[in-house]
Parts: sequence; structure tokens; C-alpha cells
Amino acid sequence: MNSLASVDMKAIAPQLITYPIVERFHSLQGEGTWTGMSAFFIRLAGCDVHCPWCDQKESWSSNLYPQQSIETLAEAAKAANPAMVVITGGEPLMYDLFPLTKGLKQLGLRIHLETSGAYPLTGEFDWVTLSPKPFKVPHESIYSQVNELKVIIANEADLKWAEEQEKKVSSQTIKYLQPEWNSPESQSLIFDYIISHPQWRMSLQIHKFLGVR
Repeated sequence: MNSLASVDMKAIAPQLITYPIVERFHSLQGEGTWTGMSAFFIRLAGCDVHCPWCDQKESWSSNLYPQQSIETLAEAAKAANPAMVVITGGEPLMYDLFPLTKGLKQLGLRIHLETSGAYPLTGEFDWVTLSPKPFKVPHESIYSQVNELKVIIANEADLKWAEEQEKKVSSQTIKYLQPEWNSPESQSLIFDYIISHPQWRMSLQIHKFLGVR
């Protein structure tokens, strides 16, 4: 199936058939377990977590970006022929993602989510990456759904936060510590920590090293 033309969009999304979109683009996944694989990114606008070191602050306001339909997003993703579609933000769980993921699934696409977990999970996903933030703690229901835990580390206090979050996910969850990009000392902090805590891995943002999105 190469188009949503035959799909009743009202049946998919009776109340919400558009989303505010900052950007959509085809690149490589730059972080975590799926690093280096072809990915089509859908970045939703809107976030109330407001991490002080956020590298996507332009995505915080949903009013600055145009609404795009499920059909438009799904057809663009299908045309890219990626290994996966990554729904990210902003904070994508501010919206009901069931309509969007249903539209993508109907085209046979694999769907990943990147979220802070600040809201309950909506949507049907093949992979859920939780990047919890102490500025707006995750909804408790999210932890049982997590495939990958990715904690951003800028200082010692963040390692304590990571330990607290580790206790809430399954033992099967893949666990990453990721340096905060503007904190060079965080790399050595993580390196030393993982040496004595082998259940963790280091995640690096290779797209930033490569200078691509």
C-alpha cells in the first residue's frame, strides 16, 4: 500500500487529524541502540519540560509551526523508505499519537518514539526511548513500556537521577548515559561511571560529530 488515499481519515482520527510539525527529514539515527540506521524523523512542536540545555528550544512553542495531516506525514515517510520512522519533539506525548501511528502502520512502517515520558503513552510503537528529565518527572505508567532508557548527564547529580530511573524500568531495558553536548567534562564523568557500572552504555550524538541533522 503506497498511499493513504483509500483510508478513511475520519476513521483514523475523528478528533485530531493534524499535528504541529517543526520539521520532517530523512537522516541517520544518531543516538542509542539504532545508531547509524536510516531514519525518517517527524519532529512535533510543543514542549513544557523546558530543559535548560535543550538543543531544540525552537520546538517549545506549538503556535509557531504549521499543522500537517496524517496523510501528508505518512506519505512523506513512506517515500523516504527508511528503516524506521522516529517521532520526536518537543515532547510528542503532549498529543494523542494513536491516529498518527495508525496512519504510519497502515503503510507498513516501523515506528520509534523519543519522549521524556512527561505524559502517558499514546500510540502504537515498535520501540520506545525514554529520556527522563528531573524538570518534569515522567508519568509512572511509561516505565513498563520502555525499550531504551537514555539519561542526559551534565554533572554528578544527573548520575543520581539516572540511578533512580534505572530502578523503575525492566532489567531488559537497554540503558544509556549520554553526555550533555555543551558539557565536555560529562564525557569523562560518564566514562568513569560506566567502568564501575557495566549495566550502562555510553550514547554519543554522532550526527553532531558529522555535522548533519
